[in-house]
Amino acid sequence: MSSKERPTLGGTRIKTRKRNIAAPLDPASFADAVVQIYLDNAGDLELVAKSIESSDLNFSRYGDTFFEVVFTGGRTQPGTTKPDEGDRHPYSIIDCEPKREVILPSVIYIQKILRRRPFLIKNLENVMQRFLQSLELFEEDERKKLAIFTALAFSQRLSGLPPETVFHPLLKDNLVAKGLVLSFITDFFKEYLIDNSLDDLISILKRGKLENLIECFPSAKRTPEAFSEHFTNAGLLPLVEYNEKKIFEVKLKEMKSALTSQIAEEADISEVIETVKQHVKDAKFPDIEVVRILWDVLMDAVQWSGKNQQQNANSALRQVKSWAELLNTFCTSGKLELELMYKVQVQCYEDAKLMKLFPEIVRSLYDQDVLAEDTILHWFRKGTNLKGRQTFVKALEPFVKWLEEAEEED
Repeated sequence: MSSKERPTLGGTRIKTRKRNIAAPLDPASFADAVVQIYLDNAGDLELVAKSIESSDLNFSRYGDTFFEVVFTGGRTQPGTTKPDEGDRHPYSIIDCEPKREVILPSVIYIQKILRRRPFLIKNLENVMQRFLQSLELFEEDERKKLAIFTALAFSQRLSGLPPETVFHPLLKDNLVAKGLVLSFITDFFKEYLIDNSLDDLISILKRGKLENLIECFPSAKRTPEAFSEHFTNAGLLPLVEYNEKKIFEVKLKEMKSALTSQIAEEADISEVIETVKQHVKDAKFPDIEVVRILWDVLMDAVQWSGKNQQQNANSALRQVKSWAELLNTFCTSGKLELELMYKVQVQCYEDAKLMKLFPEIVRSLYDQDVLAEDTILHWFRKGTNLKGRQTFVKALEPFVKWLEEAEEED
């Protein structure tokens, strides 16, 4: 054996250190390849989709780059919307006309790509987020194209594109202050409502945490009047009506909350009346709505017993007697008195523990001068609410008979 030879053991394996050999990142080459596919097929998205499906391009690594090419025709500089070096094609979403019939094929094309490669949905989110938080870098018609694309993407239910991640960038203060967000969502709403209902739109906005639309207005224009004027002029009257209803419900809730607190604290009745008047003045509540609220609040404050019918009757009648002046102040016409009777009727029909109390409550309201004789007789003879009507008419017959006899004697 030579002195330079070293002995080895037969069958042993010589271990070598493993190294992670990563292929170099080359988004430029990937982008150029995708651009070439567009150019080779003259922008025919059907053919482009087929060529992409049969290609061996590394979409898992360059998903963001792919959607940059789809939206802008080529790569964009990292973190911006500015074009980067490399080839470009003229068939992108940004380069087309701002019309739904022109942009819709791109949405359908992307849907086909996502069905084959569903993991790309995250890359689409990334690129859309980046573009939306950079709205100020786009021209006005380019922002409109993005709005139309976004609306069509949600309308077509683009592979579960989540509104919460797409809309989040729109709440940037500088974009709101410049009116860019308001302009974007207006174009978005107009497009989305062509194929979808207002309820669908509200659902999308709730998921996207963008339901409070007043936040999309520059701070100086965050008023109900500005909201109504803007969306009315944009032809979005259903949205205006929805917002007015929402504001109405909020103010209604505030009033009920204030009254509930005062009644629970047994505040002076004059103080409660003043509270109601102030809320009615501020919110312009209809008189009928005020009567409904007052009855609901008064009855909600009653300490009902589980099974003791007489105790429930005493509690309800005591409440009516205690707050009769409050009801009297706002039941100022036969129409409002009749509305109060309907409220009592419906509550007694829907709440089993009150079913037998209807005639006693009506009698108490009469005794406290809340309900006039004519109102009760009108309800008895011509009432239109059918909930439990036959039962309640029969229960009220003795009292009505007494009223009619007293009327004859007079």
